[in-house]
Amino acid sequence: MEAIDPAYGTATLLLMAAGAVALLLFLIMKVKLHAFVSLVLVSVVTALAVGFPLADIPDVLMFGFADTLGSVALLVAFGVMLGRLLEITGGAQVLADTLINRFGEHRAPLALGVAALIFGFPIFFDAGLVVFLPIILTVARRFGGSLLLYALPAAGAFAAMHAIVPPHPGPVAAAEVLGGEIGTTLLVGLPIAVAAWYVGVLLVSRFLGARVMVSLPDAVFGEVRDGHGHGRGEGDRADGTGARELGERPPSFGTVLGLLLVPLVLISFDTVLNTLVTAGVVDEGEDWAEFLALLGFTPVALLITVLAAILVLGRPRASMERVGKIIDGALGPICSIILITGAGGMFGGVLELSGIGAALSDSLSGLGISLIVQAFLIAALLRVAQGSATVALTTASGLIAGAAGEAGLGAFELALLVVAVAAGATVLSHVNDSGFWLVSRFFGMDVRTTLRTWTVMETTLGLTAFLIALGLWTVV
Repeated sequence: MEAIDPAYGTATLLLMAAGAVALLLFLIMKVKLHAFVSLVLVSVVTALAVGFPLADIPDVLMFGFADTLGSVALLVAFGVMLGRLLEITGGAQVLADTLINRFGEHRAPLALGVAALIFGFPIFFDAGLVVFLPIILTVARRFGGSLLLYALPAAGAFAAMHAIVPPHPGPVAAAEVLGGEIGTTLLVGLPIAVAAWYVGVLLVSRFLGARVMVSLPDAVFGEVRDGHGHGRGEGDRADGTGARELGERPPSFGTVLGLLLVPLVLISFDTVLNTLVTAGVVDEGEDWAEFLALLGFTPVALLITVLAAILVLGRPRASMERVGKIIDGALGPICSIILITGAGGMFGGVLELSGIGAALSDSLSGLGISLIVQAFLIAALLRVAQGSATVALTTASGLIAGAAGEAGLGAFELALLVVAVAAGATVLSHVNDSGFWLVSRFFGMDVRTTLRTWTVMETTLGLTAFLIALGLWTVV
């Protein structure tokens, strides 16, 4: 759908958006209304307030909801299937133990973060997070303390790679709009992303983890915890021995690593090929490229990985009926995660189609400040106003493309502009961002805690990346 022409001025639209966010927080945090119900209710109220024709409101609501569900539901479903099989067979424990043995107990968060940086190179944020979730929880269960100490370094690594580094679609699109080179953007963006992750995520997670206690979620991959902190899946026997039966012969580290490499390799087919097509290296429409892209389509890649996990992890240890019950038990707890994330996308979609982005763009495009600062501020304001990092990134890139072309910037400077836009589109993730709800539900955090932790970490990550880019900009 196309955004409507703004029915009100920029200031009025911004006040409406702020009022909608305030109403949502009030309903969830004070009234204690369920997050899914609150998000849908506020989306309807906001759509009425900003002036959508009544006949169009159902389509407006479904725009963000369907788009988010289409990208999240399959990923989360296949991801938790894989995660449950890794957990119940001992595969997650094997991988976690190996990482800890290599890095040392005190560097467990660093180990998780480094692994996530590597896996996050071709894998999108949400897909990477759901695949890594059992490993994060296994390490957190082993060492105790706040879950944030282990969750934020890994989740922040996926966020940094997804936002800043090609071949992810956001930086690729920004580089294309600005007339930059994909290769240069990769060479510039990768070290900035790693440095920003270390300062803005790893160090910040230590600070947050020491001050905010987040316990392990009560239900993980269909697991119900008893009073002693032990888990029992719905497919397990009542005495809890079912899980131990599958974990008596845990898989080798090579087997677990190989399984995790399956989606890494397959998804890289899609992301890398898209980058090569954009760069003109591969002709669009090549049959072999389209076949590899299909294999790399994230839901298909995760489907293949789940089938491989069933054959390699599940079937050698249990009957197909037993494996089916384990997988089925993993799907129940994620219904709430999927619906709330979809409703978050609905709320963000209403704001996106309200015309607030166009109104902000018109008012910000003439700012008389440094181009790289302007790029960051425009992207950040768009991100805060309508929630979608992708929309903020592409819109901001289009707004500054003309000025960037007139300035005659080189490939290195254009790459720094891409980083600045990506950094602005990263900061201040909050309740109109579907990713905010995904993190909140996965790690069992309420809205207040998610704002105090995830929102803060996303902001420090984006600010650190921008400051690095700004420092380089001033010396070139």
